[in-house]
Amino acid sequence: MTDDNKKPELLQALENIGRERNLPKEKIIEAIEEALQKAYERDYGTNSSVIIELDRETAALHIWQRKTVVPEVYDPNSEISLEDAKEQVPDAELGMELEFEIPSEAFRRIAAQSAKQVILTKIREYERDTIKNEYDNRKGTILTGTAVRYEHRDIIVDLGRAEGIIPFREQAQNENIRINDRIKAVVKEVADDKDSRSPRIILSRASSLLLKSLFENQVPEIQKGIVKIKAVAREAGMRSKVAVTSTDPNVDPVGACVGPKGSRVQAIGEELRNERIDIIPWSDNPAEFIANALLPSTVTKVILNENDAKSAIVIVPDDKLPLAIGRDGQNARLAAKLTQLHIDIKNESNALDLLRDDKQ
Repeated sequence: MTDDNKKPELLQALENIGRERNLPKEKIIEAIEEALQKAYERDYGTNSSVIIELDRETAALHIWQRKTVVPEVYDPNSEISLEDAKEQVPDAELGMELEFEIPSEAFRRIAAQSAKQVILTKIREYERDTIKNEYDNRKGTILTGTAVRYEHRDIIVDLGRAEGIIPFREQAQNENIRINDRIKAVVKEVADDKDSRSPRIILSRASSLLLKSLFENQVPEIQKGIVKIKAVAREAGMRSKVAVTSTDPNVDPVGACVGPKGSRVQAIGEELRNERIDIIPWSDNPAEFIANALLPSTVTKVILNENDAKSAIVIVPDDKLPLAIGRDGQNARLAAKLTQLHIDIKNESNALDLLRDDKQ
C-alpha cells in the first residue's frame, strides 16, 4: 500500500513515531514483536514456544506456536500427539517440530496493556543506542549547541537530538558562558546511561582536542594534509602552544596557521574567548624543538641530559629569563608539556660553567 490514507492506523502511527524520533519503522516493529512475544510467554507460561509477527502491510497480528510431535503429550504448550498433528499436517511424523497458527484475539486483549510498557522501553533503548553510536563516531570532533541550563557547576548544552554536558572540570578558566549562548565544544566521551533516555555526551571546552579541531576546521592546508599538527599544550582560557610542520617545503606551516594578517589564529582565539595561542615550528631535533617551544624567548643553549632522556637544561640570556619562564611559570610549563620533557631554565650568569664547558 503506497497511499498513506489507505495504510492501517497502527502502521501510520509507527511511521509517525519513526519520523519524530528518527527511527526506522522496521526497528520499531521488531521491538513490538519482541515485546509481544515476552508478554505472551509471561501470560501463557515460559514453555510456550511461539513466533509472533506483525504483518507489514495489514498490521494483522499472527501467532504461531511451535510444537514437537510426541507419542504421549505431557506439556500441551510445546507438544502435540501424532494423531492431532496429522489432522492438520497429514504427513506429520514423530519427532517433527511443527508450527500452528493460533487465534490472536484473546491474546490481543490480555497482552496489549502489558506489552505497551515493554514496547516503549524497547523504542527508548533503540533510540538511546542510535544516539550513542552517532556520537561515538564523533569523538574528537566539534559540535555546536546552545547552553540551556546549569546543573550545579556543569553546563547542559542542547545539541538537537540530545543534550551534552560540559562538566566544570572541562570548562576553560575565566570563561563566562551564559544561558542561550551558542558554543562550540569537542566530544570527549560518550557514556551509556541505562537510567536515562539518552547517553551522557561529555563535552569539553578545556581539551587540547578542541584547539586542534578548531585549527583543522580553520586552516585549509591542515584539511589537505599539507600542514600537520604535531603537538598541542594548553592551559584552557589562558594560553596554548601548537607545534606544526609541513609536508611541502614551499608551505610555511606557521604562516598557514596564522593566516593572512593573523585572521585564522585570531578567529580561533576569539572562539576560545581570547585565549592566547603561540604557533611554533616542529623539529625532529630535540634541542631545536625545545628552543622553539620556549618562544618568544631566545635561547642561548640547550643541553640534553645524557642520563635522563626526559630532561634538559636550557640557558637563556639574563634579560630573557622572565620571558622564558613566563607569568606564573606559564611559558615554561607549556613548553614542558609540548616537548614532554622536564626543562630546567637557567640564565647565562648562573650557567657560566656550562657555557665554558661548551666552548672548550
